[in-house]
Amino acid sequence: MSVMRLLPALAVLALPVAAAAADPIKIGIIAENSAISGIAIPNGAQIAADEINAKGGIDGRKIELVAYDDHNSAADAVRAIQRLATQDKVNAVIASYTSEVALALEPWAGRLKMPTITPGAASDDISKRIHADYDHLKYFFHGYLASSFLASATCDAAKDLLVDSKYHMKSAVIMSEDAAWTTPLDAGFIECLPKVGLKVLDHIRMSPDTTDFTPIYNGIEGKKPDVIITGISHVGVQPTVQWANQQVPIPQFGISSQATSSTFWKDTNGATEGIVLQLVAVDSVPSTPKTVPFAQAYIKKYGITPAYSGYGAYDEVYYIADAIHRAGSTDPDKMVDALEKTDWQGTVGQIRFFGKDNPSTHAMEYGKDAVSGLFVQWQDGKQVPIWPASVAGSNTLKFPGFVKLTN
Repeated sequence: MSVMRLLPALAVLALPVAAAAADPIKIGIIAENSAISGIAIPNGAQIAADEINAKGGIDGRKIELVAYDDHNSAADAVRAIQRLATQDKVNAVIASYTSEVALALEPWAGRLKMPTITPGAASDDISKRIHADYDHLKYFFHGYLASSFLASATCDAAKDLLVDSKYHMKSAVIMSEDAAWTTPLDAGFIECLPKVGLKVLDHIRMSPDTTDFTPIYNGIEGKKPDVIITGISHVGVQPTVQWANQQVPIPQFGISSQATSSTFWKDTNGATEGIVLQLVAVDSVPSTPKTVPFAQAYIKKYGITPAYSGYGAYDEVYYIADAIHRAGSTDPDKMVDALEKTDWQGTVGQIRFFGKDNPSTHAMEYGKDAVSGLFVQWQDGKQVPIWPASVAGSNTLKFPGFVKLTN
């Protein structure tokens, strides 16, 4: 059933879903469709909806998606969730990979009593705010790893791959975009990098509007670090292309959200060769039995691998529907109670949320038996898993010739 809503200054993406019987489960989608990590949200959700509907739905109820493009605007996203709640009458919302947008939606999810999950925003403030005002903000869930957990994962991988390896790296420069999600990320880097053996020589926070990274790279080269630890999402193509074109002799390692999709190779004309980045899942590694089948379905339908947020959105459609099944209701408070009890094997791992008494209320649990993610390196146009050892196999780090290593 195709659903189209006309909204001034707010484009609507109608997602085709099989005709639903009476009283479908309606899920709203709010995303940044012009971005790699944004368009993966409705794409991933669509595959989940199609699969559920092909099997008869949930308790005989089909999944119906209603999607809005927020144009990377928090104001447009707020207008979208208002319309989804009051006009489209959705039962839940999956929204955004941008922390500023998720933080703007959070109080509205509370006011509207709308169960809302972000599949890609990372700021720790999302869960901290829920903890501080649980009664009002309990309707919001953090369906992606919080920035502090991403920092921990990066340091764990750096210790194994860069420090306790043949490279024996000893120093790093942090290079992050100035955004809500990188504030706790960088704080985590500053704390954990020295603990794993990497002295932080400098900490650079660049404007998301930066177009020329030459002065930044020149400054970093002057510090002579062994590695650049990255925290970039909205500015991914330009710093990667300039890093390769200018042959910056220092490897990049960390978080690079745009590089999580296979389209990034084409977008950078191969300049991403050698970049090392964190992923919650990758198409070549069966993190769970669901990972590879979903990735293959995504590639078949859209021609590219899913960005990290696509895995999240796919899983979220499933465990929202499961929560409604377990609650036996679409009552928002009953749904919240059911979502809090989520213990769902998704594409990214075993998904559970921290409870109301944890400072990270409704944040997705991070760890070996929950969601831990992995690291890949771009090699010859492919994302090659290189950490942890259990997924790396015989794969090893391979850097472009211009990168000067200390080993």
